[in-house]
Amino acid sequence: QLRLVESGGDLVQPGGSLKLSCVASGFNLHEKAIGWFRQAPGKEREGVSCIASADGSPYYTNIAKGRFAISRDLGKNTVYLQLNSLTPDDTGVYYCALLIQTYYSAYFCPVTPPKEYDNWGQGSQVTVSS
Repeated sequence: QLRLVESGGDLVQPGGSLKLSCVASGFNLHEKAIGWFRQAPGKEREGVSCIASADGSPYYTNIAKGRFAISRDLGKNTVYLQLNSLTPDDTGVYYCALLIQTYYSAYFCPVTPPKEYDNWGQGSQVTVSS
């Protein structure tokens, strides 16, 4: 059974940092690309970042460039999302999911749209507030 479990969300002050974790089970990270997404209250789910399966190449949307960093530990079968310089606009539930579309190169992953991903985790709440 393919499963993803997020953790690491918390309440943090503006300008602060958090590191989210996404632990995968039922498959190996070199087999599937993993994406991070977020959803703020009343808004649609949006892409943040993804990491390619073959070589761990990172890809980011504009909201993440320069502030967030995605990485993985193959030994722990875990993908991380480092969040820096957080603002209240970063508040939301952060989800990880695996890329289900197979027509992409293993050295690439699309950060959007969310519909190309599945096996969503339960999410991890990030709240940025003073």
